[in-house]
Amino acid sequence: MGELLPFDEGDTFTFADLGTGTGAAARTVLELYPRSTAILADLSPRMMVGGAAQMQPFAGRFEYVTFDMQAAEWPNAIPMVLDAVVTSMCIHHLPDHRKRGLFAEIFERLVPGGWYVNYDSVSAVDPVVEAAWARASDRLETPTARDVHPRTALEQASHEDHVRHMAPLARQLEYLRLAGFDGIDVYWKRLDDVILAGRRPS
Repeated sequence: MGELLPFDEGDTFTFADLGTGTGAAARTVLELYPRSTAILADLSPRMMVGGAAQMQPFAGRFEYVTFDMQAAEWPNAIPMVLDAVVTSMCIHHLPDHRKRGLFAEIFERLVPGGWYVNYDSVSAVDPVVEAAWARASDRLETPTARDVHPRTALEQASHEDHVRHMAPLARQLEYLRLAGFDGIDVYWKRLDDVILAGRRPS
C-alpha cells in the first residue's frame, strides 16, 4: 500500500488512515516516508488506546481522531485537504451506500494528484470462484482450533455480521469511477484479498 503512494522518501505530506484500528497501515507508511504525518481515524476507544501505545515510535507524527465512517459528516479534526488516504480491512463493514458515499467524500478531500489506497476483502458473484477461493485458502492456511471445531451459535452470528456487507470487486471499482478517480486498478490480489487504488486527477 505504501509503495503505491506517489512520494519520494524525503517528501513531506499528510495522509489519513480511516478505520485505522491500532494503526498497522499508518505505521507502514510512516516508516517508508520519514517526513510524513498521519491522521488516524477510528470509532473504537479501545482500538485508539491500544494503537497509541503501538504508535509511540512515531510520536509527534500522528494524531488519533474519532470518526464514524457510517456517517457522512467528517470531524473537523480531519483536514479538509489531504495528500493521500488509506484504508485497511474496514470498508467491508460498510453497507454499499456508505462505501460509495465514503469514496466520494475521500475524493473531495484529496489534493489533485492525491491517491486513495484500500486493502480489503471482497465477495464473489460466481459460486465457482467462491469455492475455489475457499479451497485454496484451506490449503494455504495453517489450521487452528477454530477451523477444526464448528463455530458456536454466537461465533457464527459474529461471522455473519462481519461478512454481510462484503461487496464484489467490480462494484467497488465502479464506486471509485463514479466518485471521479482515475488510475483505478486492482494493484494486488490474493484470492479474496485485494488492494484497490485510484487517483484524483491532476
